[in-house]
Order: sequence, then C-alpha cells, then structure tokens
Amino acid sequence: MIHELRTYTFFPGKQGEYLKLAEEVGRPIRGNDYGLNQGYWTTEIGTLGQIWHLWSYEDLSEREVLRQKLSKNDAWKNEYVANVRGLIQKQEIRFLNPVIDFTPPTTTGNIYELRHYQAQTGRAPEFLNHFREIMPVRRKYSNPVCLWQDEAPFPNNVLHMWAYANMQERDEVRDKAGADPEWRKFLGIAPTLLSNMESIILVPTNFSPLR
Repeated sequence: MIHELRTYTFFPGKQGEYLKLAEEVGRPIRGNDYGLNQGYWTTEIGTLGQIWHLWSYEDLSEREVLRQKLSKNDAWKNEYVANVRGLIQKQEIRFLNPVIDFTPPTTTGNIYELRHYQAQTGRAPEFLNHFREIMPVRRKYSNPVCLWQDEAPFPNNVLHMWAYANMQERDEVRDKAGADPEWRKFLGIAPTLLSNMESIILVPTNFSPLR
C-alpha cells in the first residue's frame, strides 16, 4: 500500500471556488475509480489557502495505470481540470509508506493534526523504531490515524496524523501524554534524531471521507 498526499496552494481568494468545483464536479467524476480518496481538508492553522488530500493505491504501478486512465477521461479534463488549473498557485506531492495501519476515527466533526518531522540524514528508520515501540503508551491517550515514512520527495521525513474533537481536546490529550513518564523518556531520546518539526491543523471538507 502506498499513500499519496497532495497539497494545493491557491491564489488568494480562490480556495472557495476550487472547493465548489471539487465537490460538485471533480469528486463525482473521479469517485474512487482512479485511487481511493481517504481524506480532503483545508488548513486551519498553518499556511492558509491550502487544500490537503490523501489517496491510497496498492503500489506506484497501480497509481501510474490509474492516473493514465484518469488523464484520458474527457469529463475530468474538460469540466474539472480546465476550470481549476488557473486557481492553483502551487502543487506538491508526497508518496508515503504507512508504518502502521491507516485507522480512520470512529467519530465525526473532528479536526486533524498532521505533524511532519525531518529526521537527520539516514536517521528516519531509527526514529520510527522508537516511535513504534512507544506507540502503545501514546495510544492510551488517543489513537493515531496513521504514521508514515516519506518515500519521496523527502526520504527522511516522518509524518503522523491525529484526530481530535476540537483544539481543547487536543491540548488535554497532549498534556496527559506529556505527563506520562514513559512518553517523557521517549521525548528525551527521539527528538535528538530530528532536525525540524512542523505541525498543521486541518479541517475536513464536507465531502471528505474522514470527518
């Protein structure tokens, strides 16, 4: 299984127009016939005017086959792509290998925190080993949606996503985890393997599978 995380940054004021086209035109045309959509979000905290969407494929070969088929879909090209192309300032793609199973939350109305860490060169596997080992402790406070290692374009990146009912719950969960001696021990070791840490808060669109 491979995940593709796509980030679109829009020209100021154009995000709403894109969302309308995505909901009413793009998603109905594409459906899940060309890759399975796992989630669709806007940025609440982080770079504004962005959309993040997550897709899954069996592997990169399947992705290539399905993307080729999609590129030949006339409705996709003429009714959707032709209309959104001018709204998008920048597109970014990450190919992610899930390290743990992708597990959607059982609740809706959530916010999502996506944390991406840049490991020191060659240290991502070591960091991930520590993270996997401590995960049962962290799960006592909340469950991750997924943990990934970046395949490309950032081979030393580690990403993980968490769902919370709201920012207050996020703060409460993180405070509880931060007081756990085992988690604190992990925090004393694992961050020394990293060179940069970033976090963004994402809000699901009304057509996102993850809500």
